[in-house]
Amino acid sequence: MTDARVDPAGTRHLRALVTGASSGIGAAFAHALAARGRDLVLVARSTAVLEAVATDLGAKHGVRVDVVPADLARAGAVDDLVADVAARGIEIGTLINNAGFGTHGFFAELDAARERDEVAVNILAVVALTRAYLPAMVARRSGGIINVASTAAFQPVPYMATYGATKAFVLSFSEALAEEVREHGVRVVALCPGQTATAFFTDIEESRVGSARSAEQVVATGLRALETGRVVAVDGFANTMMTGSVRLAPRSLVRRVAARIERPSSLKPR
Repeated sequence: MTDARVDPAGTRHLRALVTGASSGIGAAFAHALAARGRDLVLVARSTAVLEAVATDLGAKHGVRVDVVPADLARAGAVDDLVADVAARGIEIGTLINNAGFGTHGFFAELDAARERDEVAVNILAVVALTRAYLPAMVARRSGGIINVASTAAFQPVPYMATYGATKAFVLSFSEALAEEVREHGVRVVALCPGQTATAFFTDIEESRVGSARSAEQVVATGLRALETGRVVAVDGFANTMMTGSVRLAPRSLVRRVAARIERPSSLKPR
């Protein structure tokens, strides 16, 4: 894959924008891209953490890193982010939609505002940022988007109902867009990690199944898919086998098995 920092006319210096870049998979994306010489725009809620990451990447790899703090659950946050980036004269050649979170529990008892925020970050921000930056990529006939979905996208996930549904959206959205832009020189990847050694799984301890892959392994899978033109990239052999088997099993069985795995310990089994 050619260096996406420069368009075919060689007139623009393009950056990679990474959301959720302060930790976990997002931070791993930032480090991997910086190691390849990519200048970056990093987005997350914590200004202090982002600035520390930016300083480290600049010192290690000599890249330019701009920090744009944003809470993507807030109405209007994406518009403000896009305007801020434009005001700095920055153009985006690669978009990594990584920001997201999950909730775990009996849906009827979960915090309603938190569930709405989950949809806002996991779906609405992905759609808005993609819509903001995709037209210029199409016009340049170059660019790439990685949307971080999940192995949860392949089946309903009782007790993580909102999370699983948002990731199913990301998977379908990414596949559809990949086909739309295939002839326009732009690549779209749905990256589907399973359990990963990040704070996400620390926050929802009971949802852990099997051994975890590292954030660096997940990122390598995503970047390799972007380079080779693969649209759906499931990270890890075991996860690939699992998602394949889910597609063959009866949906009723898949739902019940998932419910047994994800049922919180506070709920009595039926």
